[in-house]
Amino acid sequence: MTTLTLDKVHSVIDFQIKHMMVSKAKGEFEDFDVEFNGDLSNVESASVKVTIPVASINTGNEDRDNHLRTGDFFEAEKYPNMVFESKSIKKLSDEEYEVTGDFTIKDVTKEETFTVEYNGTSKSPMDGSTVAGFDVSGKVNREAYGMTYNAALETGGMLLGKDVKFEGNFEFTVAE
Repeated sequence: MTTLTLDKVHSVIDFQIKHMMVSKAKGEFEDFDVEFNGDLSNVESASVKVTIPVASINTGNEDRDNHLRTGDFFEAEKYPNMVFESKSIKKLSDEEYEVTGDFTIKDVTKEETFTVEYNGTSKSPMDGSTVAGFDVSGKVNREAYGMTYNAALETGGMLLGKDVKFEGNFEFTVAE
């Protein structure tokens, strides 16, 4: 069993969504926790739980962030966290995996699959500790979680796309 401790300083969860049919609105969640339970030599047998306090959303625009915290989107006061809990991990290659699990947003749970790249381990020159890194990507349909706010555009189409793309980069300190 390997104990991994998330290094938040060297980790990030970003997202993007289509905006006005022609560009992307981007942001990040400034607070999150990732629990990895298992063995790095057998990633398929591991389990992962990701908890993201939705109030930590940051798009670089305070008005937009405050709107995203309302009932039109996350309803952060009533549903403070998004949570992903893995159910299975499938090895695709030496470095690439698919992680399938239950993703809960606003009390709605759907099965989602994310692609994970395991970047291996390295020794830190700062303190000699072993670190491990993972990159995660995937997308979810926000409307499936009750986030249906949108506006029609005068030129056709909608203000916001349905799909939200997530990308996470995680570094962990490894203790055997």
